[in-house]
Amino acid sequence: MRLAVYTDYTYRRDADGASGERAFVRFMTALDPYVDRLVLVGRLDPTPGRSHYPIPADVGLVGLPYYSSLTQPVRVASSLLRSVKHLWRALDDVDTVWLLGPYVHALTFGALAALRGRRIALGVRQDTRVYHRTRHPGRRWIHMTGDVLEFLWRALARRYPVVVVGPGLARRYGDSPRLLEIAVSLVSADEIVEPASQDASPSGDGEVRVLTVGRLDLEKNPLLLADALAGLQGAGGSWRLVVCGDGPLREELEQRLAALGVSDRAELRGYVPIDAGLLDLYRSSDVFLHVSWTEGLPQVLFEAFAAALPVVATDVGGVAAAADGAALLIPAGDAGGAAEAVRRVVDDHGLRARLVAAGTARVRSHTLEAEASQVATFLAADQPPRLRARRWRSSRPPL
Repeated sequence: MRLAVYTDYTYRRDADGASGERAFVRFMTALDPYVDRLVLVGRLDPTPGRSHYPIPADVGLVGLPYYSSLTQPVRVASSLLRSVKHLWRALDDVDTVWLLGPYVHALTFGALAALRGRRIALGVRQDTRVYHRTRHPGRRWIHMTGDVLEFLWRALARRYPVVVVGPGLARRYGDSPRLLEIAVSLVSADEIVEPASQDASPSGDGEVRVLTVGRLDLEKNPLLLADALAGLQGAGGSWRLVVCGDGPLREELEQRLAALGVSDRAELRGYVPIDAGLLDLYRSSDVFLHVSWTEGLPQVLFEAFAAALPVVATDVGGVAAAADGAALLIPAGDAGGAAEAVRRVVDDHGLRARLVAAGTARVRSHTLEAEASQVATFLAADQPPRLRARRWRSSRPPL
C-alpha cells in the first residue's frame, strides 16, 4: 500500500529536511513501517525553519500553498484553488488516501482521489461542532461553516471507511460501511515506566508537583488551573504547578496566577515536544491534572499513564473512555473539586497505587506501535494488488 495522509497541519523545511508542528505528526509517521510508501500532505510554511517533529527522510511531503488560519476564508479559498494541481500530482504515486477532517482541502483531495480511482478512507479526531462553539463562541459564521463541512463529511462517511478517535465519534459515524475506533497514543512500548512504590513526592524534597499538558486555549480551560493551585496552597502543604503548552490565554493565566498570589508556585514552560523533554517532566511529577471543557480522546492521558503518573481529569467527551477506570474524574469547571481530587490522590496511597496500575495496563494495550499497526491494517483491507489507473502516472519530479 502506498499511502497519502492529509490533515490541516503546517509543515516547514530547512537544510536538514521537513518537520511538522503538531505531535500527531509522530503518529502519522509511525505508519511508515507498515506501508510501502508514506506521503504527508499539508500546508507548507514558506519561511524556512524547523518545527518540533522531524519527518523521516524516507517519508514524502507534499506542501500545499500556505494560509495561517482557517478563520481567514479568503486566504483559505486562494490556497484551495492553488492546491488542486498539487493534490492531483500527489495522487500519481499513491493508491490510498487517508483524509483527516472535515476540512475544505480534505473534501477536495477526496474528490480528486475518487476521480483518479484511488482508495479513500476518512479520519475524525474530534467533535467539530463542540470544538468550534467552544473555541469561537461569538463567531456564528465559523459555527455555520463547520456545520456544513461536518454534514458533507458525514455524508461521505456513509460511503467510505472511517477511522475515529473514541467511542463518541464511533457512535456519530456508526453508519459508515467500515469503522475503526482508535485511541491516539504517542508512547512507544519501550517508553512505559514500570509502576513502583512511591511516596507522594518522588523528588524527595517535600514539594508535590502537579503537571498539566495542553494548549492554553478557551476549550482547555487553563484559567481554572490557577484557582486549583490557589485552593491547594490554601489548604496547606507545598505545591508546584507545571504547565506545558502555549496559546492565546497564556497572558491571562499569568495574570490570574498573580492575582491569586501563587505565581511563585507555578512554572509556565511553553510548548515542550514529547520527544524533547516532555516525557521527563511526566516522570518527575506527582499528579497529572487535566481540566478541559471539551475533549475527544486525549492522548496526554496515555502519556501520563506511561509515566506511572496518577491522573485527575474532567469527565468530558472521551475522557472516561480513554481512562477506563485509570483516572479520578471530576466535573468540568470545578476548581475546588480539582484541588480536592489532587489532594486525595496524594494522600491516599492505596488510591494512587490503583490508578497507576490501571493506567499502566491501559497504556500497554494502546502503544504508538499498536495503534499505528491497526490503522495500517484497516486502511489496507481489501486493497487491490496494483493501481488500475496507470494512465495517470507522471514522470514529473515530486513536489
